[in-house]
Amino acid sequence: MSKTDSKTMIRVDQAGEFGATRIYAGQLAVLGDRGPHAAEIRHMAEQEREHREKFDALMARRGVRPTALQPFWSVAGFALGAGTALIGPEAAMACTAAVEEEIDRHYSAQLDELEANGDDPELAGMIEEFRADEREHRDAALAAGAERAPAYPLLSGVIRLGCRAAIKLAERI
Repeated sequence: MSKTDSKTMIRVDQAGEFGATRIYAGQLAVLGDRGPHAAEIRHMAEQEREHREKFDALMARRGVRPTALQPFWSVAGFALGAGTALIGPEAAMACTAAVEEEIDRHYSAQLDELEANGDDPELAGMIEEFRADEREHRDAALAAGAERAPAYPLLSGVIRLGCRAAIKLAERI
């Protein structure tokens, strides 16, 4: 990752957490409250909501503007969650596994940069805490059958590519 300032990191990470809440909302809208993996999805959605709220508060305190793409992330996240859930419960879990794998990589790169620079321990602490949750989400999705989704390698690859593109866009817009 190129040198990124803390404000950009916060903006991108808040956008990602917001997008995750919308993905889970889309999954639950299709799978229902009692559908396969609904309890796991609700738990993950609650953690993502808490992450987003903490980033929202940090943005307000530090005067960080949100990405201008937030309305797009709302629709795109919900559509991704609903679309994968329509394929089936394993595809919804494949979506979660792919997104969380990419976020783990993203957060790890940010932590490496923050630690190398020795600045912003508050942000580094948040990212480290949230990365642990994201890893748990990925592992739970894999345990719930993500890899049994139709065309898993292709589905996962496309979703991961979309995540990387979303991160790059949120850094700039």
